[in-house]
Amino acid sequence: VQLQASGGGLVQAGGSLRLSCEASGNIFSVNFMGWYRQAPGKQREVVAGITEGASTYYADSVKGRFTISRDNAKNTVYLQMNNLKSEDTAVYYCNFYSRSSATSYWGRGTLVTVSS
Repeated sequence: VQLQASGGGLVQAGGSLRLSCEASGNIFSVNFMGWYRQAPGKQREVVAGITEGASTYYADSVKGRFTISRDNAKNTVYLQMNNLKSEDTAVYYCNFYSRSSATSYWGRGTLVTVSS
């Protein structure tokens, strides 16, 4: 199973980006999909998550600006990021967790750079 994240890039403050992460390979019952980020010199932190029942979680720093969604048929999770700030600059990683196999999968990361 591989996760391929895309959609990162360079954007000015106040701009928007949409990240996507698609799983390829045999993956079943993905219960949780999430986005994490790691800024230079900082620890990886959770940004947003979504369950199979579409319950969502957001870090306080992104509430009202970011929206997570998922397409179960495509094994894909999205992160719509609006009103981006310089402090959002980081490498963004997607994560899928399958309860049935007790396995956590990570994507390679996509770089988001927000210029002020």
